[in-house]
Formats: sequence, structure tokens, C-alpha cells
Amino acid sequence: MGISQNLKQLRDAIPSHVEIIAVSKTMAVSAIREAYHSGQRSFGENKVQELLEKHKVLPADIQWHLIGHLQTNKVKQVVPVVHLIHSVDSLKLLTTIDTEARKIDRCVDCLLQVRIAREETKSGLTLVDVHQLLNSEFFASSKNVRIRGLMGMATFTEDMEQVKQEFLKLAECFQQIKSRWFSNDPAFRELSMGMSGDYPVALACGATMVRIGSIIFGERNYNP
Repeated sequence: MGISQNLKQLRDAIPSHVEIIAVSKTMAVSAIREAYHSGQRSFGENKVQELLEKHKVLPADIQWHLIGHLQTNKVKQVVPVVHLIHSVDSLKLLTTIDTEARKIDRCVDCLLQVRIAREETKSGLTLVDVHQLLNSEFFASSKNVRIRGLMGMATFTEDMEQVKQEFLKLAECFQQIKSRWFSNDPAFRELSMGMSGDYPVALACGATMVRIGSIIFGERNYNP
């Protein structure tokens, strides 16, 4: 099947209130165009440079999501064009985003990336880190970033029970943080978790955004 058919099947399988982020990293512009013409508007990229290059040549109404690790020295480049940054994993990074967004009079939507996986290679904030960040003087006074929710990546494993427990942990963190800091803020509502291999588990645990690549575009060729 082609990209259009893949997207249709995916939409049929996923509740309408859940946003599909089509992970387009390493994918050709032509493939993204096909998804776009099938109605897809939200696309996820891991690298700032690749996102910027695609942004230049693709329709202006695409909503670009940065889902990979963001270095502080790349923030200035991405702030003018990004729709949502999923991977805020430090107070320093959030401060830099706020500073660069202020320069262009923009408020940038962000998710806090919480580390839920057992793998040492996965980055993210601990729950203690999140509490410290939200208690900080910076956050109390910041006006150019808006925290929309949390993002997490589960351990890369075939053990779906472990994945489920990690997603449930993230959902619990979300509820704690929502009730303590954002109980009157309807914008804090996003739970970005689940990818092609585990999105059904993420949906069962309360995901509002799923990051889907290979199911839509097919397997990636990382060495074209």
C-alpha cells in the first residue's frame, strides 16, 4: 500500500481526538507531499537542519514538530518555524527557547520530555527535575514559552507489559503536574507518547499525540 492508504488505515484505527504526528525524518520531500495531499498536516523531525530545509520547500500550513534532542545553539534557528517542541529536557534549554522567542515576539509551545525508559541512552527529565523547573523563578516570569504537556519514549523492547508500565508512569506524572501547576490551564493537555511499534499501548494509557513513522512511510533507509 502507498502512503495515502497507510494514513487512512491509521486514522481509522486511532480515535479522532488523538493527533497523529507523521515522523518524516530522513524521508524525501515527495513522500511528505503525498502525506500532505492525503490531509496530513503535522510532521515530526529529529534534526533542526532537516526541518528547516523541508520547511523552505513544503506548504506553509504544515505544522512542524521537533521531536529529537535540541541543542541550545540550534534554538535560534528553529524558534521562528516550529509548531511544537516535544523534547525540552532541561531548564537551560527552556530558558534559551524563551530568550530567542522573545527576540521575535513569539510564544513557543513546548512539551517537557520525561525520562520513563530504563535505557541509559534515553534522555529526559526526572519527576524531581520537572518539579524544580516548574518551581523556578524563571518559569514564574517566563512569557515566551508555553508548556502544553509531557513527552516520553518507552524502552525499545518487545515486552509490551514493560512499555505499558512506562507509559502509565508518564500518564501519572502528567496528572500530578496538571493538578499542581496547570489545573486552570486548558492548554496543558498533551501527552505525546507512542510510536509505530507501541502506539496501541500508548493510546490505552491516555496518549493525545502519537509519533508514527514507518507505518505511514515504510521502513527508513538511513544510508541513502
